[in-house]
Amino acid sequence: MAPTTVRRLRGARNTAAALLILAVLLFPLFWMLVTALQPSAGIDVRWFPASPGLDSFRAALESQGRSLLTSLTVALGAVLVCLTLAAPAAYGLARSGLRGGRAVVFTTLITQMVPGIVIANALYSAYAELGLVNSWLGLILADASLGLPFSIVLLRAFMVSLPGEIVEAALVDGANRFTAFVRVVLPMCRNALITAGLFTFLFAWSDFMFALTLNTTDDVRPVTLGIYQFVGAHVSDWGAVMATAVLSAVPAAVLLVVAQKYIAAGIAGGSVK
Repeated sequence: MAPTTVRRLRGARNTAAALLILAVLLFPLFWMLVTALQPSAGIDVRWFPASPGLDSFRAALESQGRSLLTSLTVALGAVLVCLTLAAPAAYGLARSGLRGGRAVVFTTLITQMVPGIVIANALYSAYAELGLVNSWLGLILADASLGLPFSIVLLRAFMVSLPGEIVEAALVDGANRFTAFVRVVLPMCRNALITAGLFTFLFAWSDFMFALTLNTTDDVRPVTLGIYQFVGAHVSDWGAVMATAVLSAVPAAVLLVVAQKYIAAGIAGGSVK
C-alpha cells in the first residue's frame, strides 16, 4: 500500500475517532436542548421533538433570570478580586528573589487539595462574625479564593519567563516599580491574565458549595443554587429544568470559544521558563 494511501487512511481513522469523542462529549448538551424544546417534557423524551417550542425557556427566564444575573455579577467580581491579588503576588514570587519562594508556590498548590466543604464550613463561622453571610461581598470573596491559587501559579510561571532587562530599562527611564509593573509587566502578561481570569470566572460560575453554605436566604442566589431549588420544586417539568441548564451553560461556552486562543497562548507561555 502506498504511503500516501496509508496517511489518508490514518487521517480518516483519527478524524472518525475525534468525531466519536466529540459526539459523546456533546451528547449531554444535545439532550438538554432537545428536552428543553419539547412542549411538555416529562420522563418520555423524543430524540427530535415534533413541535419544538420556547415555553420552557420563558419559564426558566421568569424563574431563574435573577439568579443568572447574580451568578454573572458574582463571577465578574470574583475575577476582579482574584486578578487584583494574584498579579502582584505572582510578580513578587517571580522577581523578588524571596527565599522559600518555591515552598510558597508548593503550599499554594496544596491549598487546592483541601475539600471545599471544609473551607465552606470555616468561612461560614468567620462570615457569621463579620456579617458577610447572605451578602454579595462575602460570596465574591469566597469564589475568588477558588481561582486564586491557580492564578498565582499560572501568572508566576509566565512572569518568570519575562526578560528582566525590560523592567530594568523602565526603571532606568524613571519609572518606579509599581509603574513598571502596571505599564510594562501586565501588558506583556495579557494572555496569562485572560487565562487566569477565565478559569476564575468558570470556578465562580459553577460554584455550588459556597453558594449553599454561605447563603441562608434568596437575597444572593446564584444559578447553581437556583437550579438545585428549581429541580426540587419542578421535578415533573424537566423541560424548564433543562432550559435553565442550557441558559446557564451559554455564558461559559461563549467565553471559552472567544478566549480559546488566549488560553492556549497563556498556558504555553507559562510552561516555558
